[in-house]
Amino acid sequence: MSSQKPREIAVRVLRQRRLGRKFVEELLAQELASAALSPVDRALCQELVYGVVRWGLTLDWLIARKTARPPRSLHLQLLLQLGLYQLFWLERIPSHAAVHETVELGKELGFAARAGFLNAVLRGYTRERDATRAALEELKRTQPALGYSHPQWLVDRWQKAWGREETTALLEWNNLPPPTCARLNSLKTDAAGLSKAWQEEAVRFRPRQWDWTGPGLVFELESHPPLTTLSSFQQGFFYLQDPSTLLAVQALAPEPGETILDLCAAPGGKTTFIAQLMRNQGRIVAQDNQAARLKLVQENCARLGVSCVETSLAPPVIVPGSAPRYDRILLDAPCSNTGVLRRRLELRWRLRPEEIQRLRLLQLELLRRAAPQLRPGGLLIYSTCSLEPEENAQAVKSFLDEHPDFTLETERLLLPFRDQVDGAYVARMRRK
Repeated sequence: MSSQKPREIAVRVLRQRRLGRKFVEELLAQELASAALSPVDRALCQELVYGVVRWGLTLDWLIARKTARPPRSLHLQLLLQLGLYQLFWLERIPSHAAVHETVELGKELGFAARAGFLNAVLRGYTRERDATRAALEELKRTQPALGYSHPQWLVDRWQKAWGREETTALLEWNNLPPPTCARLNSLKTDAAGLSKAWQEEAVRFRPRQWDWTGPGLVFELESHPPLTTLSSFQQGFFYLQDPSTLLAVQALAPEPGETILDLCAAPGGKTTFIAQLMRNQGRIVAQDNQAARLKLVQENCARLGVSCVETSLAPPVIVPGSAPRYDRILLDAPCSNTGVLRRRLELRWRLRPEEIQRLRLLQLELLRRAAPQLRPGGLLIYSTCSLEPEENAQAVKSFLDEHPDFTLETERLLLPFRDQVDGAYVARMRRK
C-alpha cells in the first residue's frame, strides 16, 4: 500500500472543500468509503484533513513568512499547508518524511516544475523548527486569532465577554479533537449489559459523569472498531451524544404518561432520551421542518426501541386560539453553534457576525410558536449550543417581556473551558 495514499486523498478532499463541494466531513467519508486504507492510514488521512481545516489561518501565516505572495495554485497552497501541518503539529512524522512525501505528491499532481519551490519552503522550516515553534507560541500571545486559527471577530467578541485567559482556553479547546461519548439506552439494556457487550466487541471505554447526568449514563469511548458494525450499536444499546446535550432533557424532566412536543427534533438524540426517561410511556410529538431530517428521527427511534414517538412536519403557522395540548415542550433551537466549534470543523470559517442576529429573530419566532401550545402549569425548555448572549439569555428575556404568563425558573450556560463539555445554554420556563 502506497504511503502517499492518505496524503493524496487528503489533498483531494481539501481541494473539493475549497471549491465549495459539501462539508469536509461528508467529503472525507465519501473518499474513505471507497479507499482500501489500513486503519492507521485512515487515521492519518483524517488527521491531515481535519488538522489543515482547523489550523488553516496559522498555516497560511507560515506560508506567507517564506513566500513573497500566496501561491496562485490552490493545489500548491494545499500541499504547503499539508507539509507544514506535518512538520509542526504531527510530531510522530519525521521531518524528512514530511518534506519528501509532500514534494513527491506535488510531482504526481503535475507540479514537477514547482518541486524546488515546495522543497525550499519546507526544508527552510526544518532548519528553523525550534525558532518557528517559538514564533508560533508568541503569535498565540500577541495575535490569538492568528495563533489559534480563528476569525478575528469571534476572538474579539469572546475576549469582551470572558477576558483573555478564558478566551485562550476556549480557543485551545476548539482545536482539540472531540472525544466520542455514548449515552446508555436503558430501554434496551443496563450499564452492566452494555459494558459486557463492549468488552466482547473490543471497545475500550470509561464511565463519565456530570452533575446533570449522574453515574452510569455516559461513557467515553477511547478506542473501538467502526461503531456501526458493532452488534451493540445495531441493537440500540447506546446513542452517540455529547453530555452537554443531556442537560436540556434533564431540565425538561419528562414523566411517564405525559404529552410532550419536541419542536426541532432531528436527528433525535434528545427525543429518544425523553422517551427513555418516560420509560416509553406517554406521547412525544417530534417535529422538524424537513421530511429527510424526520427520517433520521424515525430511524433512531426504531434502532433504540422507542415506540412512543410520532413524527410530523412542523406546521407553517399555529392557528390562533387553538387549545394548548402539551404538558412540556422542548425547543432546541437552530443557532450559531459556537459552543461546538471543535466538532463543526468548518463552522468557524463559514459563520458571519450578522448570522447571530438573524438566528435570534428565528429563535424568538420559534419561542412564540411554542408558547400557545403549552398547557397552563407546563414547562417550556429553550436550549441552544451557542455561547452568544443574543441567542441565549437575551432571547429568553425578549420572549418573557412579550409573554407575562411565562416565568423563568432556571437558566444555565455550559462553557467548554469551565465545564469540560460542548457549550450549551438551557432555560426552563413555566407557563402560569
